[in-house]
Order: sequence, then structure tokens, then C-alpha cells
Amino acid sequence: MCGIAGLFAPYGFNDGVASQTVQCMIDSLRHRGPDDEGIWIDASTGVALGHRRLAVIDLTASGRQPMASDSGRYVLIYNGEIYNHAELREALGQRSWRGHSDTETLLACIDAWGLDNTLRCAVGMFAIALWDREDRRLSLARDRLGEKPLYYGRVGTQWVFASELKAIRQTPGFKGDVNRDALTAYVMGGYVPAPRCIYEGLHKVKPGTIIELTAGTVGQPVPEHYWSLAEVVARGLAEPFQGDPVEAVDELERHLLAAVRGQMVADVPIGAFLSGGIDSSTVVALMQQLSPGKVKTYTIGFAEDSYNEADHARAVAAHLQTDHVELIARPEDALNIVPHLAEIYDEPFADMSQIPMLMVSRLARRDLTVALSGDAGDELFCGYGRYPQALASWQRLARIPRPLRRIASALLSSSRFREGIGARNLGEFYRFMNRQWKESPGLVIGSHTPAPQPLAPLALEPMASMMYADTLDYLPDDILAKVDRAAMSVSLETRVPLLDHRVIEFAWTLPQALKYRDGVGKWPLRQILYRHVPRELVDRPKMGFGVPMAAWLRGPLRDWAEALLERKRLAAEGYFDPVAVRSEWELHLSGRRDRHYGLWSVLMFQAWQETQAQ
Repeated sequence: MCGIAGLFAPYGFNDGVASQTVQCMIDSLRHRGPDDEGIWIDASTGVALGHRRLAVIDLTASGRQPMASDSGRYVLIYNGEIYNHAELREALGQRSWRGHSDTETLLACIDAWGLDNTLRCAVGMFAIALWDREDRRLSLARDRLGEKPLYYGRVGTQWVFASELKAIRQTPGFKGDVNRDALTAYVMGGYVPAPRCIYEGLHKVKPGTIIELTAGTVGQPVPEHYWSLAEVVARGLAEPFQGDPVEAVDELERHLLAAVRGQMVADVPIGAFLSGGIDSSTVVALMQQLSPGKVKTYTIGFAEDSYNEADHARAVAAHLQTDHVELIARPEDALNIVPHLAEIYDEPFADMSQIPMLMVSRLARRDLTVALSGDAGDELFCGYGRYPQALASWQRLARIPRPLRRIASALLSSSRFREGIGARNLGEFYRFMNRQWKESPGLVIGSHTPAPQPLAPLALEPMASMMYADTLDYLPDDILAKVDRAAMSVSLETRVPLLDHRVIEFAWTLPQALKYRDGVGKWPLRQILYRHVPRELVDRPKMGFGVPMAAWLRGPLRDWAEALLERKRLAAEGYFDPVAVRSEWELHLSGRRDRHYGLWSVLMFQAWQETQAQ
């Protein structure tokens, strides 16, 4: 796990200025890679690549980046891990190797097969910048599901890219104008969805794609997919799993065991996050099955019973006999984190579970360099409670005569869903149905409501459509961004076995009725877990990873929030309508309504603005 950054000025640059700039860029990413750093510059072609290293595989100098291929054609920097790199080496045949890093493996594969074919064969998570010295082409690529971040865009006449925006802000001439449409999308959802970025002129590389930049690139480059969830889902529909439910569970367990085994390979201490829920408990159970010793597990609890999963995690850990560490956080522990969130997350981000995520990352980092996580079970196996809730709403709406349904759709959706609420837009529909602050787009001054992200015209059942939409959007831009920024702020690598693309591809061959069965989501995962942990330890309502923010905003965070939401300040900044924001704030303080979701989005943007002035 690392941090990458660089420049591409097709018509050349001053190598001294470029070197200083890239040094500043990677200095800002030290938390992502505290072990080593490197810079490679070719002033004649205007390329400068910088790298900060968190050493996980091959801790020697043989794993240093930037790294050139044996042929000399390619120079690579990358952030991530290739879990099947030993198998890739075997596929390349007999050859001499400098070390045993996956970076060297990637370069050798690219030399032999090209970037596109290499990424199709790779199992892992990654953000890559590859300079082709022969074709004078810079390629930027991101892993299939977006575990690792990668931003890019133009600053002046040069292209810039980095793992985090704080590195791009080091570029001379960077203006930092806020994209108000991206701000609107953020306020509506709590995160900025790819390919948007909060800054004008910058973008996120979308998961599963490659972007190529050359001297002839004009305008916004068109991303090329090397992996497509739409194609995966279409194949699953065309060739569904033919076995019975027991066989389906057996096959899923085989895939998960392979994924967990591959992700347990490291030259540094490794463990796992454990909440006691279905997903993390399944991952830990398989880890313990594969491990010769006790797996280290970590959890955070809260004094408030409605937010505390520590007892459940402790019970699962005791049954699996892991080496378990827990921290029962005091309210002041969590509250002390709030002022640092905007700097850590680097782009406005308002998922409140960022607080316990940061706390458990800090706890695990005392002992570990790598932690496995149970994320993605909800999106793959129908785990969110809002799925059946939205389905019920959809079914009630579907019973309304078509003419009235069109009117209801218009009333419900405003301009955001003017294309209707058919299956293609159902993912957006359910998010709207559960949005507490429905008129949030009207808060942002000088923007229009962003159009919904287009979904592939797949003939999916309603809940499957929601899972598909979440996997494209909510999973990479909220869940995975939350985990990456929190863990990497303390130099902790996280790995997500459920995001092994072979697990995903198999999951989409399973019928929806097997994922949500007898009124219960994640049925196949549960059956695997029951083979390792008694049902009574894990069968309970889903809690999530939350904090009592509604009460905190009325109590210990009130003064902090009041300063950020001060009427004159809002008016002077010109991003939010002061009347609308103050109305929501005062309504929340009165206790008559709970408005903490929408308010937290505004507060995190306001706090983020303060970090830009530093």
C-alpha cells in the first residue's frame, strides 16, 4: 500500500521545478507510505513520477518504486497489492528476478502481455500510473471495484494525478475552485460520486478502467474498461448457477477461502477488523481456519447500547479463539476525532461511520500493518435493510394506475429522477426514498441538480437492481473511500476478500431468491458462517457502524457546529443558502425533528473548506 503522484507536461518542463513539485506532492502523502520514497523524472518528455512506500511484500530495496521494467520501456508507480503475483510469475515462465515484489511482477507481465491483458489477469487492488517510454503515453488505471483512489486532471498546461487531492494541491497554479454540481451531489449523498471531484477540472478514475494521456490528448480522455460489472451481471443472467442451495453455499465458500488465503500473504503482521456481524465474522472464521496460530482481531465499542457491537464481537472472537483486542470508546474519544476528519478525508465526506472506522484503524495499527475487512457483503448478497423497504414501496407504487404513477413519480422525484423510476433508476429511487433531507439540492447556490448516474439497461429484479447500483456508486465512493482514508491515515493497509472479482462474478450467477431468502438477506454468507459459529452468536438485527451524532450535535458538538453554520459566514462564502441551512439547524436543535444527516454533510463541507485555507 502506498501513495502515488505525478505530472505529465507533454511539451516539457523545468526539471528542477518538476522535481520540487513532485517532492512536495509525495511529502503530503507520507501517511500512505512512511517506509520509503522515490522520484523518477524525464524532462525531455515532461514526465515526473513520485512514490511513497508502505512496505508489505518484499521489504528490501528490490521493491522500491518508481520501478523500470527489464526492457526499459515502462516505468511504474502503483498503490495496492496483487494477490496472485506468484501465479503470474509462474505463467511468465523461467526467468531471473531481482526480488519477490508484486511491483516487479506487474512490470514483467506488462512487458510481456501489455497493460490491459495484465490487469485482466491480476487479482488485487490497485491504482497505477504507467509511463510507456516508447509510445510516450501515460496510462492511469484503477482496480475493478475502486478499493484504491486515483484523481487526475489539468492544472494549467500539464496533467496531474495523485492518490489524494492534498498532493494535487501542491501543484503550482492550482486554483481549487469548487465544482458546485459535485457539491450538490455530495450534499445529496454524503460523498462525491466518481468520476466527479469537488474541484473544477479534476476527476476520479472510475473503477475497472484505464485512461491514456499523450501529447495529442485534447479535452477529457475517454476511459476504457478492462472489467465491467454490467458484463459480469449480464453473464450471470445468461449462465446462472445450476446447483441446489447447498451446492451454491459450498461453491461460494470455496471462492471465499481462496480469496482469504490469497489476502493473508504478507511480510508484515496481519489481522482483521471484527464487528461481530455476518460479513466480518465470516472473513475472520475463514482466516482462523487457514491460520496456524491465533488471528488478531480488533473492534471498537461505545457506551451507548444502541451503538455498541463490542459484546457481539467478543463472543464471536471467543468462539473462534482469536487474539482479540477491543476498545470501549468514551464519547470524548470520538469527539476529539471530529476536528481532524476533513483533513484526513481530503474531499468532503459525510458518512458518520468514518469516526469509528478511524478509531478501529488506530487501534489495529498498534500491532498490524495489514487488516482484512468484511466490507461488500451487503452489496453482493442483499444485506441492507433498505432493500426490502424500498421494494415494498416500489410494489405499492406499482399498484397505482400508470397515469397516477407518472404524477407520483414527478412529485416524488423532482428534477432528479425526471427519467422515471423504472428498473434502470431504481437504485436512485431507493436512495431518494431514504433521504432524510429531500430538498438538499436547493441548499447549494449556483448549481443545478446533477443528472442520475446512468445504469446499464439490465433486466434485473428490483432488489438486484439496487445492489447493482450500490456496487457501482455507493460501495467505491462511500464505503471503500471511508476505509481507505481512515486506515491509510495511520499507514494501515486494508484488504477486502469479498471484493475478489472471482467472488463477485460467482455471486452474480446466484439467483436473487437465494441471496434474500425467507425474509433474510445474505443467506449464503450466513450458511457459511453457521459452519463455524453458532447461529445464536450472529443472528440479530443489523446495527451498522454508527455514532450518536443527532445527540452530539445538540450537545458536545453544538458550539463547533454553530461556528461553522453561522449565518454571516454562510452568506459570505456563497455555497449554501443561509436561510435554508439555519432553518434546518434550528429545527434540529429544537428536538422536533432529527436533521443530523443533512446537517453533517454541510458541516463536513464547511470543515473541509477550513483545511483548504491552511
